[in-house]
Parts: sequence; structure tokens; C-alpha cells
Amino acid sequence: MNGQETQVDLSNCDREPIHQLGKIQGFGALIAVNADWFVSLKSANLEAMLGLEDELEIGSRLSDAMDRPALERLRSNTASLTDTDQIERLFGLDLTGSGKLFDCAIHCSGNYTIIELEPHAAGDVNRQIALLRPIMARLDGLEDTVDLLSQAARQLRASLDIDRVMVYRFHEDLSGEVVAEARRDDLEAFHGLRYPKSDIPAQARELYKRNRFRIISDVNEEPVAIEPGQTPEGEPLDLSMSTLRAVSPIHIEYLKNMGVGASLSISIVINGKLWGLFACHHYSSKILPYSQRTAAELFSELFSLMLERSLSRERAQLREAGQVVHNRLMRDIAAGTPLSESLPLLTPVIQQVIPHDGSSVFIEDIYDQNGAAPNEEEFRAIVPMLNSAATSRILASDAIAERAPKAERFADRAVGALVIPISRTPRDYLVLWRRGLTQTVTWAGNPEKPVEYGPNGARLTPRKSFEAWQKSVEGRSSPWTEGELQVADGLRVTLLEIILRLTDDAVKERAKSQAQQELLIAELNHRVRNILNLIRGLISQSKREAGSIEEFSDIVGGRITSLAAAHDNITKGNWAAAPLRTLIDSEAQAYLDNKRDRVSVEGPEVLVAPEAYTVLALVIHEMVTNSAKYGSLSDSSGQLDIEIERDNDHSLRLSWRESGGPPVKAPTRRGFGSTIIERSIPFELEGEADVDYKLSGLHARFSIPARFIEWRSAGGSDGEEPNGKVTRRDPPPGDLPGSVLLVEDSMIIALDTEDCLKELGVRQVITESTVAGALASLERQSPELAILDYNLGNESSEKVAVALSKKGIPFWLATGYGEMADRLDEIGAQGMLTKPYGRDDLVSILGSAKES
Repeated sequence: MNGQETQVDLSNCDREPIHQLGKIQGFGALIAVNADWFVSLKSANLEAMLGLEDELEIGSRLSDAMDRPALERLRSNTASLTDTDQIERLFGLDLTGSGKLFDCAIHCSGNYTIIELEPHAAGDVNRQIALLRPIMARLDGLEDTVDLLSQAARQLRASLDIDRVMVYRFHEDLSGEVVAEARRDDLEAFHGLRYPKSDIPAQARELYKRNRFRIISDVNEEPVAIEPGQTPEGEPLDLSMSTLRAVSPIHIEYLKNMGVGASLSISIVINGKLWGLFACHHYSSKILPYSQRTAAELFSELFSLMLERSLSRERAQLREAGQVVHNRLMRDIAAGTPLSESLPLLTPVIQQVIPHDGSSVFIEDIYDQNGAAPNEEEFRAIVPMLNSAATSRILASDAIAERAPKAERFADRAVGALVIPISRTPRDYLVLWRRGLTQTVTWAGNPEKPVEYGPNGARLTPRKSFEAWQKSVEGRSSPWTEGELQVADGLRVTLLEIILRLTDDAVKERAKSQAQQELLIAELNHRVRNILNLIRGLISQSKREAGSIEEFSDIVGGRITSLAAAHDNITKGNWAAAPLRTLIDSEAQAYLDNKRDRVSVEGPEVLVAPEAYTVLALVIHEMVTNSAKYGSLSDSSGQLDIEIERDNDHSLRLSWRESGGPPVKAPTRRGFGSTIIERSIPFELEGEADVDYKLSGLHARFSIPARFIEWRSAGGSDGEEPNGKVTRRDPPPGDLPGSVLLVEDSMIIALDTEDCLKELGVRQVITESTVAGALASLERQSPELAILDYNLGNESSEKVAVALSKKGIPFWLATGYGEMADRLDEIGAQGMLTKPYGRDDLVSILGSAKES
């Protein structure tokens, strides 16, 4: 980790000790011999290291200075060198026969064999190797990569007895980061620091892959020269694989500025690539025996295998997490939830797989955002650039403004973008955003600590190098990793698969809807023709019994109104059976006005099928009309009693008794009204009709077959009392909410509901037709109750539901889709109003508003 200074060229700092300096560290010695084992080069301190009395001259045989058994071992091990970067090690070798033991490292450099010598630490080899087993056993049980790195730093520091051990990782952009650290308690932390790629030049990285170990025992020691400075061929000696080679004075200055007295670096190589380093610092000089360094190097190789296994496990977990996202998408979106509403809910899941600071969803020209992301105007400004990219590939950038200059507008929030196209035309996108690196990485040490200046400047410190890194990454985010891009591509395929499925379902649904529409049109055509024929018959027959135009108009109008009311009742339940009491009530309301209290209905609640309901409607209409004109309801004292009975065969028996009115005479002329009363039910329903014109009042009995009848249990509904007079329900005045928010996009329904609510006594009705308008209204005031139409054009009212739930305001969903009942608890609604709803439905929810 060399420092960076503008006036100092660091590009060749690691080449100098290899090809130019020709020096080694003074705690060892070096000999270079040719193929015939004649000395070609040697270090200046060789004789002193070996304890030779005479100088070993260049060109002399090595056997002149070394004991023969030792030389044979050296030759034997040299013969084992088959690889250019291979190093053979010998421990405890008596080179001169004096009993003084040395550790030797042998490797080849071009045409020469390099022999490096160091004093031997007695009994240290086996002890160091033995220490590895428990260390590796502790690490082997760790599955999390972060824990593995942290524990490895602690174990290595303990085994080397060194002040600081850092695990330094290289990123995709070749910058470095301290990802784990073990240190003395009194030392400031470097964990989390980032460094520019220039701190370790490219040739140094290559060398770290070849030679996994670099040691500096004493930064203050003067290196020892190699004599002569060049090989006989006039070339500098390549010391790439040397363990004793000296290092750049710039790197020495870098360490001195940090207060470091000794250091060593151990490479972490995975799949032939330099993943990172163990960077070890000691704050005084420290000579590690060759045996200890060899054990540390072996530790590095074993640890690299463990780390590779851990990273492989993480990649597998990443793939599994990607599958979880896939499954969630398939479950939620493919189940029918709109894509624009589902993706924001998946942000926490995606975050676990692809870390990001914000997200944007742009689908069918609708934009939504979450976290650190551009607003809609800023995003739409870069859409043309996004549309110009390939449709089948994700776009990953750590500096999106370089591709889309308009992205500079939101650089304070997001600079990196992972753009996932999820359609072709129109272009839809899921975009994950990342903040700039300088916004997400902080200095881990003490920024106020004074800096010592040296001959190469003040920037040769971790803190100053961190500042250089900040400048080099200004306007950039952390890069998107290969694993993240693979998951993103899988996410893109998943979304496309879902969209294709939804499109296919939409095509099928359209075909189904078209078939249903054609069937509906045919059925509607049939019913309209029947109604037109019925009305034509009504007009034709009514014309015969009317004495004037006015009377004709009243007769026809009353009969058509009765039919319309009957149709309203049966279509309210989607052409389902309708209550008989509602039919009687509507006739009483339309024709009797203040006489409705003189009509009594007794008996159980019953529903009549649509095909019988219109027939019965005309009969009841004629009966009520006759009673109001000629019978018990034509004066001020008469009474009409209607009794509903259930026969043993479950058919309906309806008894009609008039009393207290003027004397009744049987009609002398059989008009159309009488025909309807006496013949409609037997003719069209195969039922019975019996009419008795008694002097005291008309008595009639009608029977409707069971196939047209549905009986309900006692209790009644729809505003009628099961046994008693026909009445309408009204909420108690004290239970009325003072204000109601009505969200409805149909003006007709909104006006009708608003009028009905005010008629019932609600003081204030706030009507909105859009989600935005409803949310804005909720910011200004808090109603006591809300009615939400779920489907508002191309949006749903779920966001309004969320806002109401947060405020604790009860609300009801109004919808024509019965399946919404399954989602009431999820949405938080008190209940559901099935369209079309009416006055009594509103009475019901107004009465329960205070209770909730």
C-alpha cells in the first residue's frame, strides 16, 4: 500500500528492488551461481554471514566455501526446481561444517540459481507447523466470510506476535479496502479505509501473485548491495522470487510516516487472481525466522482455500436469494397484483441480494420511487437515454451521469444505477440506485492526528491516501459485482416471464370478456324485445280501459313504473332473487303516500326469482291501484292486511284482505287490470290466483310455485320488518358521523351517494375522484368515516386506505367485484359495499361508524 504524491512517480516503485537497486535486507545473505556452480553474484555481507575468513571471490567454485554434504543437498533440491516461480526450502543446514546452522531458500532466476541464507532458529520449524492445525481448525468452523476474515486476522496476529494485522481486499476497480483488522488496543483503527489503485501498482500486484510473501524486518536498516551490480551478461538480477530483496525507498518512507518499524505482506490468491493481502505492521523492528514465515505462507495458501469455499457458499446463497425474489414475484405479481404496486414491496428482499440505496419503478408510464432516487421529473429526463440502450440487457454503471448528463441533477442522492428493462415497447424499467462512494465510506481513524512530513511528502500516510482515493472516486458509486449482475439478469428474466404470462392471461381474458359480452348483448337484446313487447301490450290493453288521455297516461305510467321498480330490485343483486317485501314497499310508497301505515305485512321473509318477480310486480301494482281507487285504501278508514305463508311444498301463498273500506262490487266489465290479476300467475308461472269480491272488502289468494321461491330465516332485511307494517330504516341521529370522505370516480354515483348521505343527516360530505385528491384532502382534514371506490380508472384506492388506517379513520370499500371480500382484513376496511348500493346500505354503515 504505497502512498501517492503528485510530485512523486510511484509507477515503478516496485520495479526498483527487482531490477535496479540490486540490494537485499541485511539479516540474510545471497549467492547467485551459474549452471556449473561458480559464484556469479553475491551480497556484500556474505562472508560475515557464513563466518568465512577469506572473501568468496566472484568466479570461484561454491564448493571452495561450503561443506560438501551441504552442497550436495543444495544441488539435490535445485534439481527439483521445475517451475520458474518455485522455491525450495532447507532448514537447519550446516553450510560450512562449523556447526552453525542456516535456513536456505533456493529458486531460479534466468540462467542462475539464487541461494538465500538466514540464521536458523533451532527447533522452530516443527513448532510453527504444529501451530497451524488448531488455527485452521478454528477457522474451518466459520461459515460467514466476514467472521472468517476477522478471525483469520486475529489468529495470524497471535501466531506472529505482531502489533497489527489487516486483511486488505481489492475491488473490481483495483482500489483496496481494509475489510478486517486485529490490532493492539492503543492503535487507531484502519478498518474500513479505502485506497486508490495507484497505491499498489500493476506490476506489484503481478508480483504478489508470483511471490506470496514480502517482509521488511527493519525500516531503518540500510539494505545490503549485491556485487557486482549486474550479471556477466550485463543485465540486472531479477529478484522477483527473492524473500530477502529490498523494497522501494518510497514504500519505506510510507511506513515511516505511519510509525511502522517492520512489516510483512502475505498474498491471498483465489482462482489465480489476487483477491487481497494480509498486511502486517509492527511498530518496532522484528525479524521473523524463516520457519515462522514459511508457516505463515502455508497459512495463506490454506486460508485462500477456505476463503474460496466461503465465497463459493456466498455465491450459492446469492443464487438462492435470487430464487426467493423470483418466487415472491411469481407468487405476488403473477397472482394478479399490479407490477407497479408489487415491486416496491419487494425492495427489502432485493436489498438482501443486491444492496442499493434507492429504487425506481417505471411501468406503463407510471413512476414510483423509494429511498435515495430521482423524482419523477428527473427520471423522465433520462428516459430517452435508457430507451436508446439494448432491450435485452441490463445497464450497470457506477457513474450514470457519464452516460446521461441530465443525471447530474440528482447526483446528491444517486450516482450509480442498475437499470433492468422489463419490457420492449413501451419501455418499462426497474432501476436500483446507489449513492456516491464518498457518501457511504467514512474515515475509520482519527482525522485530527498530526502528520509527520518526510522527504517524499506528507501524503504517504493511510489518511492522505484515503483522501486521494476520495478524489479519484468523486461522482462514483461502489461498482455492481458480477454476482449482483447475474442476480439482476435473473430478475429481468423473471419479470419478463411474468409480463408475458400476464399478457397471455390478458389476451385470454379479453377473449373471454368478448364472448361474455356477445352473450350479454344477445341476452339483453332478448330481454329488451320482451320488455318492448310487454310495454306494447300494456299500452294496447290500457287504451281500451281508459276513458281519457289523462287516465290512459296515469294507467300506463303506473304500470311501467311498477315494472321499472321490479327490474331495479332484481338487477341490484346482479339479476338475482329479490325480496317480496321490497316490492310491496315500493308500491305502497309510490301510490299510497300517507296511507302506508294502513298496510300491514305479516309472515316470513321470502325472495322471488327474477322471472317471477316482474309478473308478481304487475299483479301487486294492479291490486294496490284498485284498492287505492275503489277498495279499502280509497277512504280514510280502510285497512289492507297482507299475509305471507309457506306451504308444505315450500311454495309461496300470499293472502290479500281488505277491510273497513266502502262496499265492494264485482266488476261488470273484465278489464286488462283484472286480467293481469287473475290470469298472469297461472299463465306464466303455473301458479294459482283466486279473487273474491266480498261486500266487506276484496279477498284474494295467490300461490307461487316453490321453484321461484327462496325462503329466509326470521329476522328480515332490506329495510322491512318481518312481521308488521312496511317501513324504512333510518340511523339514530346521535350515531351519525359529522363528516364523510367519499372517493368515487363516477359523477352520477358520487352525486347520488352525496345526496343520500346529506338526506340521512350527514353534515359534510367531502367528494374526491382521484387518489391524489383524496390524499390531499386527508392532509387538510380528518373525516369521521370514508367510503372508497376501490377501482378509480387506472389506479386503485389502496394508498388512500393506508392513509386512513394510519389516521385511525374507519372506511368501507365500494366495489362491484365480490372477490375483494377476501382482502378486507389485509386492506384494513370495516366492510364492503357491493355496487350498486342504496340508501339502506348507507344507513347500515352510518350506524356502525360510531361503534367502530
